Amino acid sequence: MSAIQRIALVLTIIGAINWGLIGFFQFDLVAAIFGGQESALSRIIYGLVGIAGLINLGLLFKPSEEVAREPRPEAR
Repeated sequence: MSAIQRIALVLTIIGAINWGLIGFFQFDLVAAIFGGQESALSRIIYGLVGIAGLINLGLLFKPSEEVAREPRPEAR
């Protein structure tokens, strides 16, 4: 996994936690930290999280190492 994908994954996790807080507690952590949903900094964070989600779409279609590996012959 490249550094960009790791950063994107961290941003996606932050976004997921924020959405969980909104869903369960009606509390927008990003807006609370950066001055409301309409502030420029909050909008930048929301945009970065959205871009990170798009980058992570590539992980969805990337075969995992376990799937791509040849199966071991069974021990007898």
